Amino acid sequence: MNTKIQKITFLGTGTSHGIPVIACDCAVCASTDPKDKRTRSSLLIELTNGKNILIDSSIDLRQQCLTNKIRHVEAVLFTHCHADHVFGLDDMRLFNWLQKEDIVCHASSEHCEELRRIFAYAFGGAVQQGGGLPQLDLRPIAGTFKVYGLPVIPFEVKHGISKVTAFRFENIAYITDCSFIPEENYELLKGLDILVLDALRHRKHPTHFNLEEAIAVARRIGAKQTYFTHIAHELGHEETNAKLPENMQLAYDGLALQIGF
Repeated sequence: MNTKIQKITFLGTGTSHGIPVIACDCAVCASTDPKDKRTRSSLLIELTNGKNILIDSSIDLRQQCLTNKIRHVEAVLFTHCHADHVFGLDDMRLFNWLQKEDIVCHASSEHCEELRRIFAYAFGGAVQQGGGLPQLDLRPIAGTFKVYGLPVIPFEVKHGISKVTAFRFENIAYITDCSFIPEENYELLKGLDILVLDALRHRKHPTHFNLEEAIAVARRIGAKQTYFTHIAHELGHEETNAKLPENMQLAYDGLALQIGF
């Protein structure tokens, strides 16, 4: 039986500040709607063979795992190395201890080098281990690859002037921290059932799509359903969703989608 995606869960849907934002009293930060509470962006993919794949080890990973009762992670795919997307990597130690094996991590060659620099202690630089070190099998991405039997198509998008790796698996694509998709990569986004796309706020931003831009890109891609993520505190969940096209909506922390196969 071929390995398929069984379920995806949005562990976090917030921008780098998280929501509520420290010392902010705006309507969204003060909201009592749980869908307006956003931890830093991350996604969990559950496979039919029982393996779990994480996209980014968000700075809120510990709390996300507790909230969503995640008991194992076999692999991590990294989009890029900004703090909100990687600073939870040390929490892999617990999964190492539970699973008694290294965790496979995939990132572009450039991001592999950056991960080795940021987490030098985990890659041979620790003088004293203390509570232990994350045991990571870091593998540079070079074209299409498989993670525990699931084919993954990586492609590059731009986050301002920075490079971010986006991913397509089956008829699902995940694009976070994005302000530009190179023309040639739109070919990889045909025939999607689910598109997950960066949509920061109403106002323009130098390194992220704003909501208007994200809607235009989503319309061009034409996925059956689009979920926006990496959302700032300018966008209230219910108010924004009420104005979006029928096949587009803001994702929220804990949103779980069962995938047919």
